[in-house]
Amino acid sequence: MKLPQIINSLLETDLYKFSMGQAIYHQFPGYKTTWTFKCRNKDLKFTAEMLEEIREQIKAYCKLTFTEEELEYLDNITWFKGSYVDFLRLWRPRYEDFEITDDAECGLSIETTGTWLNTSLYEIPTLAIVNEVYFRMAYDYDELMESFKERLDAKFENLKQGKWCVGTFSEFGLRRRLSAEAQELAVKKFSRLNDTAPCTSKFIGTSNVYLAKKFNILPVGTMAHEWIMCVGQGNHKHNPAYSNWYALEAWVKEYGVLNGTALTDAITTDCFLKDFKLTYATLFSGVRHDSGDPIEWGEKMIAHYESLGLDPKTKTLLFSDSLNFEKATDIYNHFKDRTKVAFGIGTYLANDTSVPPLNIVMKTTKCNGQDVAKISDSPGKGVCKNPDYVEYLQRCINWRMEWTEKG
Repeated sequence: MKLPQIINSLLETDLYKFSMGQAIYHQFPGYKTTWTFKCRNKDLKFTAEMLEEIREQIKAYCKLTFTEEELEYLDNITWFKGSYVDFLRLWRPRYEDFEITDDAECGLSIETTGTWLNTSLYEIPTLAIVNEVYFRMAYDYDELMESFKERLDAKFENLKQGKWCVGTFSEFGLRRRLSAEAQELAVKKFSRLNDTAPCTSKFIGTSNVYLAKKFNILPVGTMAHEWIMCVGQGNHKHNPAYSNWYALEAWVKEYGVLNGTALTDAITTDCFLKDFKLTYATLFSGVRHDSGDPIEWGEKMIAHYESLGLDPKTKTLLFSDSLNFEKATDIYNHFKDRTKVAFGIGTYLANDTSVPPLNIVMKTTKCNGQDVAKISDSPGKGVCKNPDYVEYLQRCINWRMEWTEKG
């Protein structure tokens, strides 16, 4: 490696990877998945030197194991069970599950194939490695850090002075951070926000479990799209238009009333609401927005809760789609007196510099040998490589929506 090791702890991932991981371990240990990396930035090229560094960094990541101190930390999180912690005691990443080549328009192709238990845990560290390698090798990193610090200081001061008011927010930037150094700086700085006056915004935690442990703040995260996609579409006997029902049912089986923020847009929010009936809407403490117009979505969720006879003020709407503090302030002011509002803010906190951030993802593209897909509330967010399967999934959704409308 030419750079310092980027991932130094297996806790350095988002909490929802462990939340989903426990449910996978207990209910779907035999599922196999393929994950595919995609760079959405146009006219961007990873060099051969970057490609080799990414390979070496992933090899180094694959040599890590959990320490007993890290496992004890996870064991003390309310919803984690000893059986899953014992599994993690034995677990380590497998470099053999990775295929890393230059066979892509951007010069970097990464696919991981293996058990869902393994490959799910690779996504976040892989993206963090790709980001940091790129920005350290493509730019003057010291100059980027200076611009990052200036912008971070300005954000902190504006929040502290009340220019923006976002209620409750968390840091979600690990997968697209400038660097480990930058993310740690942001989390450390915002963890001091609650001690300042007259600030009315409250920083409650981070999705990065390593940093949550280091700074003794709340680790945040429940489920991702992979959960709905694999649970709902990985069993080939399932009608994928009912993916949300299968996913919610399995989640409640694992966690009951704990760890309950449901993600709504894996196969469109309108289809999600067909399954988010009274039992689930009661058991889950809230819902997460990740695509589509946030105001329209929030109004739709409030109306749905009211139609079920539930008080929206007892539920949390968590917004996490490409946010900054200005957008979050507008959303908060719109909903603050009608429901609980929270924000997960990522790239804007962990990679705001003088150059544009990368728009990279790594998504599940197959489960148990069959294509899986996401059809969100915004076009262009899916990664499925088989357009025929996407068309099939859309037809299933359309059938269900039309059939239920007809009663």
